[in-house]
Amino acid sequence: MTLALDLSGRVALVTGGSRGIGRGIAAVLVEAGATVVTCGRSPVDDPVAGTEHQTCDVRDPGAVQALVAGIVETHGRLDVLVNNAGGAPYALAADSSSRLDDKILGLNLSAVLTVSKAANAVMQQQPDGGAIVNISSVSALRPSPGTASYGAAKAGVDSLTKTLAVEWGPRVRVNSIDVGLCRTELTADHYGDDATVAAVEATIPLGRMAEPEEVGRVVAFLTSDLASYVSGATVACHGGGEPPVFLHVVTKENQ
Repeated sequence: MTLALDLSGRVALVTGGSRGIGRGIAAVLVEAGATVVTCGRSPVDDPVAGTEHQTCDVRDPGAVQALVAGIVETHGRLDVLVNNAGGAPYALAADSSSRLDDKILGLNLSAVLTVSKAANAVMQQQPDGGAIVNISSVSALRPSPGTASYGAAKAGVDSLTKTLAVEWGPRVRVNSIDVGLCRTELTADHYGDDATVAAVEATIPLGRMAEPEEVGRVVAFLTSDLASYVSGATVACHGGGEPPVFLHVVTKENQ
């Protein structure tokens, strides 16, 4: 087999693909040769070059069915789904309303299943099946203070990934990516000024946050023939993870 990452002829849907990590993913898939459709709740003025953007609330099953049906009608198939849409505001668990909790769980977990089911129904009928990649988070692996519902949802996404890989194989491969800190247009809002961001980056073994395109390359690999025997996996894309806090304390005390 030729060791080339080529997605030519494949049709991909990237939810939340017009900004942040999703934008980087969409750009990489276009570069790899895929026909890429992005979706979001609102129209966008600057879609990723080479993509088409559709409005869709991924929490609405009817809207999702219409979106997927439209993609198949226009392009004849759907080979790749990237469940990227998600996020959550900062709110301590004791202060978060039930309504907010439901919205966060709905967007970050329930919607992943909703869109995946619609895509799977198409992929199962295709000779070459398809591939689904769920964008999860390191929040699934460790405490997530201030975003408890988000962390719980992402843990659910990793669990869901493994189950769907069993239920939907061999025709459809399903994998997830646990993404660490990533530079986007919202970096300053989340982490503060340049000095604070630099201090945060110093705690990452690779010494910096990811760029959205670096997550996109992992997605491209998982959806390509190079990953033809990878399913039910959770891939870490976090620059080496988060070293134990006690190491920073010990290092500071010994300086």
